[in-house]
Amino acid sequence: MTYVITKQCVGCYDAACLSVCPVDAIDGPIAIAELVAVPAAERGKRFPGLQMFIDPDECICCGACVDECPVAAIYMKDAVPAAHREDIARNAEFFERREKR
Repeated sequence: MTYVITKQCVGCYDAACLSVCPVDAIDGPIAIAELVAVPAAERGKRFPGLQMFIDPDECICCGACVDECPVAAIYMKDAVPAAHREDIARNAEFFERREKR
């Protein structure tokens, strides 16, 4: 089983989850180095609509990211609330698209 980041992440810009992931399974549409180089207070203006995703093939299910998420956007795949079930597919699709590049 893997963890999934839901749309609750959109606009958070905290990035705390990135620093605790022991296998670097969390990624997004912006290079991580570019994201963290921008002060947190400015990220919303610079990267509107940003959301992070968890690579289902890399996630080791340690749960470290869950407690670090300030907006409670991270769930075990089988525990994602019904209102966010479509986020499971969105998460997987993000990494499928990335592999095709």
